[in-house]
Amino acid sequence: MLLATQLQSFADLMSRGGWVMWPLLALSIVGLTLSFERAWFWLRMSSGATLARAKHLGELLRHGDAKAAKMLSEKDHSIYGKIVTALMKEKVTQAAAVAAVDEQRPRMERFMGTLSTIITAAPMLGILGTVTGLIRAFNILSIEGVTDPRAISPAIAEALITTAAGLAVAIIVLFPYNAFRAQLDRSLGRIETLIAAAQTHEAEK
Repeated sequence: MLLATQLQSFADLMSRGGWVMWPLLALSIVGLTLSFERAWFWLRMSSGATLARAKHLGELLRHGDAKAAKMLSEKDHSIYGKIVTALMKEKVTQAAAVAAVDEQRPRMERFMGTLSTIITAAPMLGILGTVTGLIRAFNILSIEGVTDPRAISPAIAEALITTAAGLAVAIIVLFPYNAFRAQLDRSLGRIETLIAAAQTHEAEK
């Protein structure tokens, strides 16, 4: 009974908001799905075990134990292990380091462009709904000459609902997006540390 009531309320809200509510609903579903995927990825990349292995890899590289670092990195499927594995395959040059990072960059930046687009597009769709709602309201006033404010209330409701929905979708996606950007920056910092350790060892050979 409660579920049926909630579904009916949701259907009424979608109907009152007009057609713009449907692309906004699609954006919210996509945004939440991708946010959950990215959250799972970064939870694994920032877990205690993963960071401990990355720290240990850096220590091995600084101490010149390339063999142990290579063995450990081959068992590590995180971005840090993959980068160290790539660096151990050849002489550690700046070009090799850039290539290793670029190989893992798609894993780190996956779906970030899509999330950024949703954050930008949702409020714009909300504004579009506002404009179409106001156009409907003025059409009712001009064509029918209505003097009762209740006659244009559905159009005004459409304008307000779509504005609020667009902002809500953008805000919901914005917070995890910024958290993922912060995680990305921290990961790049750790990667730079690993590359510096590998390059220092290479220079000492």
